[in-house]
Amino acid sequence: DHPLPAAVVGSHALPDPELIDLLAESRATKSRFINRPQGVRRAWLEQATRNAEMALANALSETGARSARTLALAEALELDTDPVVLEALHIECFDISHTAGEATQASCVVFAHHAMQPSLYRRYNIAGITPGDDYAAMRQVLTRRYGKFEDGGMPDVVLVDGGKGQVSMAREVFVELGLDLSRIVGVEKGEGRKVGLEELVFADGRPKVYLGRDSAALMLVAQIRDEAHRFAIGYHRTLRSRAATASRLDGIRGLGPTKRKALLRRFGSAAGIAAA
Repeated sequence: DHPLPAAVVGSHALPDPELIDLLAESRATKSRFINRPQGVRRAWLEQATRNAEMALANALSETGARSARTLALAEALELDTDPVVLEALHIECFDISHTAGEATQASCVVFAHHAMQPSLYRRYNIAGITPGDDYAAMRQVLTRRYGKFEDGGMPDVVLVDGGKGQVSMAREVFVELGLDLSRIVGVEKGEGRKVGLEELVFADGRPKVYLGRDSAALMLVAQIRDEAHRFAIGYHRTLRSRAATASRLDGIRGLGPTKRKALLRRFGSAAGIAAA
């Protein structure tokens, strides 16, 4: 995507010396490749090499730390700890967001390959339930999410932000869908709802697990749960803001829903429309 410079300096010889000519031809420029530079270019190459080594060391360190957290959680959940299996460990986490039952949203975030996967996140509008009924909202989102899944395509772990109540609701859905109950894990708040005192609750009858305040597994669970909450509450606030803006335009005679949408797209807000 960038213009080919007059000279390219590298730490190793090209596998095919003609490669630089092919690149130069495609750019209609002349260039040469230097792998034994002298003077200033040698200093630049040494600096670039050091930078690359540091970047690689940092990347390996971060990967090691992420792998260690995944391993700790797998051990706590009694999952397979083979490194190949851990690399593919797929966790989905759900959270419900609303204000006094208004504009209820459910979020689903995905953790895989030792990191969050934002491109796989999903939001669900929840409708047809009693306002404020978080259990019904969880039932609806789990049914919509997994009703079309075959068991082989399911995540390894389904995290729900809540204790026995939410886990029981998730268990009912999985029983109805014929899915493996051992995948369901609830994150129950500890005494006084203090961070670090959370316990894991299971749908298959296993006893609760307290991970400990300094547990790497708890840090990973907290990261995934907090990301689900952030993803849900952020969109929920956007919806409420849009609704408030739209309501200010409802009373204007001759302004229908199509024109309201067009104005909001163009000016961004009721204040922007007023200013125009």
